[in-house]
Amino acid sequence: MDMYDRIKLLAREHGFSIRSLEEKLGFGNGTIRRWQTQTPGIDKIQKVADYFDVSIDYLLGREKQEADDDSNLSLLAAHIDDDATEEDIKEIMNFIDYIKNRKK
Repeated sequence: MDMYDRIKLLAREHGFSIRSLEEKLGFGNGTIRRWQTQTPGIDKIQKVADYFDVSIDYLLGREKQEADDDSNLSLLAAHIDDDATEEDIKEIMNFIDYIKNRKK
């Protein structure tokens, strides 16, 4: 998982989109998405880390944050549809759980 994926997961866990996060932090549209291919300044990374109360090392992938199956499913659901609402993500997660349990 790269930095963009971690930020996207954190945003989803807090119930908003990457675009909303950019607005809250005063970043231009698409700033965080560009971090998939460009290295952001440390000031911007620090701003995101402070907002979510996580370490810069966590955002950079140097430190693991304990994750449970729900957060992994949430990340998967968020990748299915960028515009999915929190309710949509919950429905996707429930379906994934249903499929996983059916195989057992």
